[in-house]
Amino acid sequence: MFIKPIALAAIVATAGSAATANSYFEFGETLKSSSVLDLGLVRSADNGVIEIYDNSRGAPGALLGTQSVKGGANSNVRVNVGVRPTQDVIALLKIDGEVVVEREYDINR
Repeated sequence: MFIKPIALAAIVATAGSAATANSYFEFGETLKSSSVLDLGLVRSADNGVIEIYDNSRGAPGALLGTQSVKGGANSNVRVNVGVRPTQDVIALLKIDGEVVVEREYDINR
């Protein structure tokens, strides 16, 4: 069976948007400055990984920490970032290497 490239692209795009629609960070926009950041509830459409980056320049900078999550609701998600961040951070939820959710957090210093 031959699938036209346009149809295949539409299928991939639909699958990606479904993952985005079913994945989110529930916690507010401010995190307490700590070596372990508490993200609260994170919903993921499938198994994935959260990556925390420095966001002092308004774009992802240095990788600070990662945490695996399972498909579904993940409560009390905490990410060890080593040292207390002094700048704002950005959290990315990746599934199969693709960013499905991005969330900026202000750090309460």
